[in-house]
Amino acid sequence: MLGVCYYPEHWPRDRWAEDARRMRECGLSYVRIGEFSWSRLEPEPGRFDFEWLDQAIATLHAEGLQVVLGTPTPTPPKWLVDRHPDILATDREGRLRKFGSRRHYSFSSRTYQAHTRRIVTVIAQRYGNHPAVAGWQTDNEYGCHDTTRSYGPEDLLAFREWLRAKYGSIEALNAAWGNVFWSMEYRTFEEIDLPNLTVTEANPAHWLDFYRFSSDQVAAYNKLQVEIIRQYSPGRFITHNFMGYTPDFDHFKVAEDLDVASWDSYPLGFTDMDVLPVSEEEKLRYARTGHPDIPAFHHDLYRGVKPRWWVMEQQPGPVNWAAHNPSPAPGMVRLWTWEALAHGAEVVSYFRWRQFPQAQEQKHAGLNRPDFQPDVGYWEAQQVARELEGLELPPTQQAPVALVFDYEADWVTRIQPQGREFTYRDLVWNFYQALRSLGLDVDFVKPGGSLEGYRLGVVPCSPILHEATIRALHNTQAQLVFGPRTGSKTESMGIPPNLPPGKLAEWLPIRVTRVESLRPGVNFALEWNGQRYTSSVWKEWVESDLAPVAKFDDGRGALWQHDNLHYLAFWPTVAFLRAYLGHLANRQGLQTFSLSEGLRLRRRGHLTFAFNYGPHEQQAPASPQARFVLGGRMVPPHGLSIWES
Repeated sequence: MLGVCYYPEHWPRDRWAEDARRMRECGLSYVRIGEFSWSRLEPEPGRFDFEWLDQAIATLHAEGLQVVLGTPTPTPPKWLVDRHPDILATDREGRLRKFGSRRHYSFSSRTYQAHTRRIVTVIAQRYGNHPAVAGWQTDNEYGCHDTTRSYGPEDLLAFREWLRAKYGSIEALNAAWGNVFWSMEYRTFEEIDLPNLTVTEANPAHWLDFYRFSSDQVAAYNKLQVEIIRQYSPGRFITHNFMGYTPDFDHFKVAEDLDVASWDSYPLGFTDMDVLPVSEEEKLRYARTGHPDIPAFHHDLYRGVKPRWWVMEQQPGPVNWAAHNPSPAPGMVRLWTWEALAHGAEVVSYFRWRQFPQAQEQKHAGLNRPDFQPDVGYWEAQQVARELEGLELPPTQQAPVALVFDYEADWVTRIQPQGREFTYRDLVWNFYQALRSLGLDVDFVKPGGSLEGYRLGVVPCSPILHEATIRALHNTQAQLVFGPRTGSKTESMGIPPNLPPGKLAEWLPIRVTRVESLRPGVNFALEWNGQRYTSSVWKEWVESDLAPVAKFDDGRGALWQHDNLHYLAFWPTVAFLRAYLGHLANRQGLQTFSLSEGLRLRRRGHLTFAFNYGPHEQQAPASPQARFVLGGRMVPPHGLSIWES
C-alpha cells in the first residue's frame, strides 16, 4: 500500500477536500499529519485549537483515507522555549542550541518530559478512538541534526543518576572505568562530569557509558509517549520514523515499544552526503538513481529492527539538504517504491504531498508542485498503485544469511578507533555490498538475536560480546564469519584478560597479541584459494595452534577457521568478501550470482524481483521456465522485473 505526508496547516482550507480527492485518485491509502504542528495546536500556553485538525482529519476520512497522526514534540513552540529555556539541548562545545529550526530539546529535560506528557495526553484523548486514525507516529526522526547527545545541566544530572543505578557504588564505577589511571578516581557520583571539554581525550569507558546513557534516554522518551497513546488509543499501531544510518542510539531498543518500525528513504541525498561510504566515481555513476545498495541496506536494517515496517518518507524528486540535489532519473521513484515492497515494507509513503514554497524546505520536491499541479513523482506513484492492484504480495520469509548489526560496536570504534580509517559503518558496508553483489538476501539481527535457521552469518565487528550474544552464536549451525576486533573489549571498554577475541576464544582458539592501523597507501597482501588480495586500514597478529586458512605476505596468519567459526584478522575488502562469502554460501547450498553493475535481486515469498540501477538494459537471472508477472526477461534501465520462482 502507498501513503503520503501531508501538512494541511500549510494550505488554505478550501484546498483540503480537493487534495484528499486527488490522494485517493493517485492510489494512496495512508496520510501522515500533525508532527510539526504544536504552534497551531497550542498557540498560547494552555489554549488549544483543535478545530482545524478536526476538519483536516474529517476531510481525509471522507475520502476513505487512513490517518497516521504524529505527536508534535519535534518542534516545541517559541512560547515554551521562552518560558522554559532549560528544555534546550547543549552541543559538545557547551553552546546552547537555540529556537529557530527543529529538534530543539534535550531528551533529559524533566520540564520537556512533563510538557510532552501534557500535549501527547491531550491529543491522544481527543483522537485516540477516531475512526480515521489508524496509527500514530511518535515525534520525528530521533537523533536528526546530531541531537541524540546533549551536554547541558539536565543531561549531567540524569547521567549521574543513570551511573548510580548501574554501578551502585562509586568504588565499583572507579574499578570498572580503570580510574586509577591518571588519578581520575571519584569520591562520589556528584563529582562526575560529562566527558566533553577535557584537556585531551576523556576515559573511553566514561564516553561509552555516556553513549549508552544517551541511547537509553531516547528509548525512555519514546516509551513515555507510547504508554500514553496505548492508554487512550487502544488497537492502533504506533511507529517512529527512523533515518538513514544514524548509529547514535540503539534502534532495536527503541523499537521494543513500537508496533511498526519506519524509516525515511532519500536515496539521492544519502548517496551524495556519504550516509554510507560511496566513492566519487560511484557518486557520478549513481547521481540520479542513488547507490543500488543504500535503500536495500536500510530496508533490511529496519525489517530487522521490527518485522512490521514502513517507509514513512520516500524521496519523490530533488531534495534541498544534500551538497548536490539532482532530479531522479525517470522511473526511479517507481523503482524505489517497488524495491521497498520487495524487501517487505507494508506501506511506502511519499514525502510530501505538495512542495511548500517557503521556509527551509521550499526546494524539497513533493508529489505535487507549489502551483498545485502534479509533479513527476505523482505519476510514478500512481503507476505503482495501479500495478499493485493486479498483484498480491506474499509474506516475507527468513533470508538465508544473517548480518549481526551492533550499535554498541559503532560507539566503541567511534570512541577508540585506533586508526582514522577504521569505522564500523564502513566495515558493515563492505560485508553488505559483498552479499548483495552475490544476489543473496540478508536479514539484520540484533546482538543476542536468534540465528536459528540461517545457513550463513556474518559479524562484521562486535568488540563487546555480551552473554546473550555468545549464547546465540554458540546455538547455531550456520557458518559464522567474524570481522576484526570482534571480542576485543570487555563491557567496561578494557582489553579482555585472555586477550581478544575474549569469550569467543572458548570456541575459536586464537589470541590476538598485537594490532596495527595503517594510513592510506600502506598496504599488505594475503593469499587465499590461489588468489592474491590487497588490503589496508587494519591488521592483527594472531597466535594459535590452528593452521591458518590464509596467510599475509609476511607469513603470519590472516584467516582462521575452527569448526563453523571463521575469523578475519584484517580489514576485508569487498573483493575478498565477495570471494570468501560466496565460497561459504555455495558450500552451504546457496545459489549465488555474479551480478552485473547496477543489477540487484530480492525475493519475497515465491516472487523474485530484479532492479536495474544502470543506464542500459540488463538480463534478469531467471530460469527459462520463469513466469514474469511484471516486466520481462530484459530489465530496462531504471526499471524492474518480477517473476515467480
